Amino acid sequence: MKHQQHSLFVDLQAYQLHVRRLTPLQPAVAPILFLHGAVENGRIFYSHSGKGLASYLADQGFVGYAADFAGRGLSKPTLETGLQQSQHQLICQDIPGLIEYVYAQHQQPITLICHSWGGVVAAASLARFPQLLAKVKAKICFGTKRVISVRSLERLLKINVIWNKLAPWLGKHYGYVPAKRWRFGADNEPTQFLLDTIDWISGAPFVDRCDHFDYQQACASIKWPALWHFAAKQDRLLGHPTDVLAFIAETRQQQARYSLLGKQDGYSQDYDHISMLTHPAAAKEHFSDIAIWLKEQYQRCL
Repeated sequence: MKHQQHSLFVDLQAYQLHVRRLTPLQPAVAPILFLHGAVENGRIFYSHSGKGLASYLADQGFVGYAADFAGRGLSKPTLETGLQQSQHQLICQDIPGLIEYVYAQHQQPITLICHSWGGVVAAASLARFPQLLAKVKAKICFGTKRVISVRSLERLLKINVIWNKLAPWLGKHYGYVPAKRWRFGADNEPTQFLLDTIDWISGAPFVDRCDHFDYQQACASIKWPALWHFAAKQDRLLGHPTDVLAFIAETRQQQARYSLLGKQDGYSQDYDHISMLTHPAAAKEHFSDIAIWLKEQYQRCL
């Protein structure tokens, strides 16, 4: 490993968000904030042994900040204590707070790298608070979709039954959604947060369920930073390429670079929703491409 790792906490009064900082041993190029998706945490981007995208980019000179959302990962307190969090809170408080924190450490625009639903809430936060865009140099999304349009047996089981029916029932019973215990996620989820996602996934307008802020309308007037969206050939449900492209269009991000991770596009294999960030081959393929692209983005500022 050509970087060091340590934990820090961003205090947001009601809770503390755990952030894993990955610091390169060489002079730093620029800071990156990593935002995970639903029923997971920041570990999707790194491992203590030096695997993962955040670890790879740290070895290339980028300072990484892999966040755990409230109640997930090592953030305090845990969901078992009764902590709740809505999607509205994440969009309006937590993501802006994390962006401000990372920017304050370096005093230069940061890159956002998001997996799955993390890319949706990050886009919503930037659309709602366009002043944050001055502090964001680039945004990269992996398997980010808002609406799941796929019709299949897998959707029937994982979305219609588990996500829309079983998970809310578990949330009511336990006070939070024990996705890890029930083996349909890498981490647990606040009940309210899960409930907030259901309408959007099903195709409801891109409007805040709490105060009716229209995110789609706000996106129309946004001048987005440099963008790159990745979809995976074998992602049949949670980030289907069709739904990734629909999200790009809905948020007026048509200038975004788009890559489909599959053999037909020159990659060694057909990646899926998780392996696009965890497979060993990724480091020599799209991870390497990302490092080159990001260095080009920051070089333009010099």
